[in-house]
Amino acid sequence: MAVDVSVIATSSLGDRSYLASDGRAAVVVDPQRDIDRVVALAGKLGVRITHVVETHLHNDYVSGGRQLAQVTGATYLVAAAEQVNFERVPVEHGAVVEVSDGMRLRAVTTPGHTLHHHSYVLQEPNGDGWTPSGVFTGGSLLFGTTGRTDLLGQEHAHELALRQHASAWRLADLLPDGAEVWPTHGFGSFCSAGQADAPESTIGREKRLNPVLRLAADDFVRETLAGLDAYPAYYAHMGVANAAGPAPVDLTPVARADAGALRGRIAGGEWVVDLRHRTAYATSHLAGTVSLGLDGPMSTWLGWLIDWGSPLTLLADTPERVAEAQRELVRIGIDRPAARATGHPEEWVDDPTHLRRLPVADFAALAAARAGNAPSGLPAADVVLDVRMTNEWKTGHVEGTVHIPLPDLPRRVAEVPQGTVWVHCGSGYRATAAASLLANAGRRVVVIDDRFGNAQAAGVAMVAPV
Repeated sequence: MAVDVSVIATSSLGDRSYLASDGRAAVVVDPQRDIDRVVALAGKLGVRITHVVETHLHNDYVSGGRQLAQVTGATYLVAAAEQVNFERVPVEHGAVVEVSDGMRLRAVTTPGHTLHHHSYVLQEPNGDGWTPSGVFTGGSLLFGTTGRTDLLGQEHAHELALRQHASAWRLADLLPDGAEVWPTHGFGSFCSAGQADAPESTIGREKRLNPVLRLAADDFVRETLAGLDAYPAYYAHMGVANAAGPAPVDLTPVARADAGALRGRIAGGEWVVDLRHRTAYATSHLAGTVSLGLDGPMSTWLGWLIDWGSPLTLLADTPERVAEAQRELVRIGIDRPAARATGHPEEWVDDPTHLRRLPVADFAALAAARAGNAPSGLPAADVVLDVRMTNEWKTGHVEGTVHIPLPDLPRRVAEVPQGTVWVHCGSGYRATAAASLLANAGRRVVVIDDRFGNAQAAGVAMVAPV
């Protein structure tokens, strides 16, 4: 039976894990921490997980590899050069791992994203020997891009970019054009230097389209380093957790909080996060809360914004939505929220004056407001705040705006000029989060819930890319 490779996507973090099986045995590559998904897939396929593989010690999530190996009795493979505080099978460059009669892995050292990164070539028997069918590339060769090279500090970024270039070429020279490429990052993860340009790819396609295989080393390094933007603050904790050996997760429900408890937590400066869609939040919410809906990358932005280790309370329509958020949060090491409340905002207060709303507009309304003709019910646009990332800002922005990326806003609120603030991002998700932070700081705010690409057509004056 040919080897089947199943994708286990974690879209909220922009990552993929993989389960490769020959119908009997299975190997899992780069599993997320909530391993029940992986175990369920193996059960559905009727295969036994015999090997668990880490391409590298991850920076954007806490790995489930160690626990998955313990639960299943699988062999746990980690690069020999990695300094870890748990037992594993150390793997050197060139090592061949016999998974079963129907498949095996060959380790290829591919540093660049991290110092000790490995890729794993999947080989299948062809009668006379073994044929490479694809390669698990982790954070090395991605779809149309590569993993970023600055996660170990700017002082290592240049050297790691050079090594990333060499690693990509090592894979391109080693494998046939038809070999599949199975990366872990590149689907929205900030571990990627760019975003995936396709849902799947091969070595041959990457040779044609990927800058790392089209540019000379120096040109690749220059372009890669110039294109890197900030990455989430919580990354600082992921490598440490993964080297120590993450503990098993606890996804049982957390304690309920009534209106009085919520009021006390907010008054105490704790984070109380509303997981509902931003339109529901704008209509009515508990004053002092932060909007981070589950319809977007909630865990990424929360992990970036929150002071690590701070108590966290979650608000949602249903217990199932809180459970979904808990699952997302354990993936980045936020294990146990302090409390939860479900239902509707009216149930979260004992005084209706504690409810708030946020005015919402689009870019057409902004154009009218800046011309002195604000639509009925909307205040003047004294300040326009852009909370997109710096690389987004450089591609073009609204004329006369203040630019503060969302992750910087909590410590830079005082820099926002006085007056009513109209805040936008690329779609409305981050703008609503920013508006909630500003409102909690006592500012009058309007959320521009609109796609940035609509701004110019709506009559908003723009500044060309810089």
